Amino acid sequence: MPDPLSQVFAALADPTRRDIVARLAVGDATVGELAAPYDVSVQAVSKHLQVLERAGLVSKGRDAQRRPVHLEAEVFDLMTKWIEKYQRRAEERAQRLEAVLEDMKQSATEEES
Repeated sequence: MPDPLSQVFAALADPTRRDIVARLAVGDATVGELAAPYDVSVQAVSKHLQVLERAGLVSKGRDAQRRPVHLEAEVFDLMTKWIEKYQRRAEERAQRLEAVLEDMKQSATEEES
């Protein structure tokens, strides 16, 4: 079984699923409401939702006869932490490179003098 982060990224690899997540970010919706703008069946959207649900990105509720799909935004914290970790590393490397380039520039200036 893949780790949770891999499941999230795999689920979001599909543009339709990313669009569904973006639509759910503004509020819960039923499968029918989510399927409306697409030229696909409700069953196809249900399959996309199953992938999102297995990744922990959405959950299905029950409100009388309505079955709203809800975005589980906490999962994005996992992604954010992972991205921030690598962003910090990239920034540290960039700062080290900047320092090396500045040293090289100063050495070249001193040699010219």
